[in-house]
Amino acid sequence: MNVKILIDAIVRQTTVLIAQLATAAGIRAPLAHIANQVFLELVTELEAQGVGRKVIADMFGLALRSYQLKVRRISESTTEQNRTLWEAVYNHVQQRGLVSRADLLLRFVRDDESVVRSILHDMVESGLLTRQGRGDATAYRAADPDEVDAAANAEAVAAMVWVYVYRKAPILDAALIEQLRLPAAEIRAALDALTLEGRIDRQDSDQGPVYRATTCVLPMGSPQGWEAALFDHYQAMVHAFANKLGQGHNRSLPQDVIGGSTWSFDVWDEHPHKDEVYGLLRTMRAQVSELRGRVTAYNQIHRQPGRPFDKITFYVGQNVRAEDPEDPEDP
Repeated sequence: MNVKILIDAIVRQTTVLIAQLATAAGIRAPLAHIANQVFLELVTELEAQGVGRKVIADMFGLALRSYQLKVRRISESTTEQNRTLWEAVYNHVQQRGLVSRADLLLRFVRDDESVVRSILHDMVESGLLTRQGRGDATAYRAADPDEVDAAANAEAVAAMVWVYVYRKAPILDAALIEQLRLPAAEIRAALDALTLEGRIDRQDSDQGPVYRATTCVLPMGSPQGWEAALFDHYQAMVHAFANKLGQGHNRSLPQDVIGGSTWSFDVWDEHPHKDEVYGLLRTMRAQVSELRGRVTAYNQIHRQPGRPFDKITFYVGQNVRAEDPEDPEDP
């Protein structure tokens, strides 16, 4: 098994997902911390798997001293809030209403003027800003924002917390705060709300509150919680791969219950099996949802045994992309 080829391919695909998320809905999320975050979390996971620091340093091509200094420097800076020039420009326009280009260039005089102009152009093109006037008289105003208000943000945080508690249970609130890296006040507010609604259970321990959840159902079509749903699907896939690799498996067998399969169907309007293929997507979701409902109903009446049990995660994804046989795929 050529692990390096696999790692390189997975990194490329992961960067595609990060780029899509960072530009979703016209927003330009800060990415300055990504490299450091990936390094620090990869180091943490390698140490958790029992790899020594000297070996980890060598894996990164660093001397032990340089490796230790880098880990210490990054660890000390992870609590800082990243803010890009893009965010600063957008917030400035939002707060002041109508702002002339001249005033904006003066406000950000210490930044590269061509970068500021490029950011303004990007915001207008993406619909976040409106522009009026021409030349030196050009002015910008924040478009009527379809912003996530405080209530919607609280729902998004609650959905993410619910998924984490369900997947990681039992989990301490301190561990939840460390792993989610969201403001502690927002996480604790979500925990309180979820506990009050009966979605999660809380027990006190010597180490602090411990949380569990026996179910987690994110409503289909809800505008809130899509972040948690996407994360949960991605996490399920990654955990399946990691679990299979952890068992020393590098090939699939017919009797496997861990792993995944990928099938692709090429169909067109006149294809005799087109409706059957599209129907499969609907049928699979309906069957799994119905079975999960019956299992959940039984578990609510018959509590889980006090001995180990199997948590089976069944993840299904689908994608439809129009293909033109005359056009090669972009690199």
